[in-house]
Amino acid sequence: MPYYTYRCTACDTVFETLVRSSDDAPACPHCESRALERHLGAAAPAAKTPGMVGKARAQAAREGHFSNYSRSELKRK
Repeated sequence: MPYYTYRCTACDTVFETLVRSSDDAPACPHCESRALERHLGAAAPAAKTPGMVGKARAQAAREGHFSNYSRSELKRK
């Protein structure tokens, strides 16, 4: 689900929201108008830093699944 930035053409409010492909177009949180311009929001950086990978792996191990480990790492577990 991507974040989209919307600008309301009725009141000029800019806001961000998560949008599913099955959802209807959101309404402006300020004036509730549906006259919006949609812009793609900024993409999140890839989570490849050692600290983030370590936290994700630790959480996966706590939850009992090892799907994010390579075969060589699974042999050590």
